[in-house]
Amino acid sequence: MSDSSPSRLDLLRFLERVQVGDLERTRGWIAAEEKRQAELSARLPPAPPPEWELELDLSKHPTKVHVGGCTMGGKGFRSRPVTRTDALRLLGVDRLEACPYCRPDAELGVLD
Repeated sequence: MSDSSPSRLDLLRFLERVQVGDLERTRGWIAAEEKRQAELSARLPPAPPPEWELELDLSKHPTKVHVGGCTMGGKGFRSRPVTRTDALRLLGVDRLEACPYCRPDAELGVLD
């Protein structure tokens, strides 16, 4: 009587085929979700920029105050929205530098 059970190598190759199929199916789900999110974000209008922004250096220390949407300000983790009151305090009390391009000090009326 011969041993007709699959060899260890045959079992491993079967497992590989199953896992490749699972991976392809998962990649299809990922692609579908990326497409759904792209369609959703295309339908939503972009959030308006904050009125005032605080630029941070790489150590996350405040460096400049900007009018919201200023293209010269920090991007991503280097920018934080601030309120009008905070912007006034940062420029007046904390003596933080105003952006020379968007001139938040002029917008806020705190020119020296």
